Amino acid sequence: MNALNTALQHNQTTAKETILSLPHQLKAQLPLSARLAEQIAEQRQTIQNILAGKDHRLMVITGPCSIHDPVSALEYAQKLQQLQSQVEDQIFLVMRAYIEKPRTTIGWKGFLYDPNLDGSSNMQLGLEKSRELYLQIIEMGLPIASEILSPMATGYFDDLLAWGAIGARTSESQIHREISSHMPYSIGFKNGTDGSIQIALDAIQSASHPHQFLGLGQSGLPCILESQGNPKAHLILRGANSGPNYQLAEIEKIKEKMKGELPALVIDCSHGNSHKNPLLQPEVLRCIIAERMQTHVRGVMLESHLVDGQQKISCEMTYGQSVTDGCLGWDKTQQLLIEMAEQLRVSELKRSA
Repeated sequence: MNALNTALQHNQTTAKETILSLPHQLKAQLPLSARLAEQIAEQRQTIQNILAGKDHRLMVITGPCSIHDPVSALEYAQKLQQLQSQVEDQIFLVMRAYIEKPRTTIGWKGFLYDPNLDGSSNMQLGLEKSRELYLQIIEMGLPIASEILSPMATGYFDDLLAWGAIGARTSESQIHREISSHMPYSIGFKNGTDGSIQIALDAIQSASHPHQFLGLGQSGLPCILESQGNPKAHLILRGANSGPNYQLAEIEKIKEKMKGELPALVIDCSHGNSHKNPLLQPEVLRCIIAERMQTHVRGVMLESHLVDGQQKISCEMTYGQSVTDGCLGWDKTQQLLIEMAEQLRVSELKRSA
């Protein structure tokens, strides 16, 4: 009995609970208008059409490795929205707006978790500021993309995202596969950090099927969630610790191993594919465009911000520079995407000739 009392006392003295707004409360506080809901539905359908090959355009998911400053994120969004009109015949732009960051060990977990960047972990403020920022970006007309990291956070933003990703560390997770089967937007699964494609293919198969699983409802209460399966799950090739996997030769090897057709392909130009050098992303994308008629790649991902590179969180930070993975600066990003749109136009003319 003494041992039980000691254990209970230990739990009481070390555990701390802070009540957060429930998903339906936050949605009521920061609502999505009917007009914007219709816009998101159309953008989700466009992405689905691109992944299915019904829309010839290339989906480009581009933006900061992680959001840390709403002001610079909104400036980036404005620039991206202006660029869309120059490339929209060949490229469908989606803004990367990641508010959660997986960590290998420890580190800043993202804007949702620590919006003040000071370790205070004011998650209530993070939820509010993240949803507010998302609504501002959507109001500009841009579709937004994010990574599903905490399944408990999905209910706060499931009405806003146009596309989602499951990272290399979580593609093998059963709960991430189940929650992906429940989401109303297209979701890509990344290959493992060791290069394993099979875990992503297994995840796609799992997410495509119905599930019954434990989760949190909009009321915030635990419940059994019943999904119909996500028919829009697809594969993201992000390279590996051993090297890239975006080239035609590598994709052909994957097809051979599968003995069949690959799911829709999106390629992450960063991470293992760029040897973790953000300035090599243009080289990766140019190769993808050159080989696209053979690979049928439907989309690409770029880590891009206003300023090249990365920085540590400190009292004096460079405006518009990433605090997580290094990014390609805006000027280089803009030039690259205009160049790629022109290259795609030339390829289209050759096909029709």
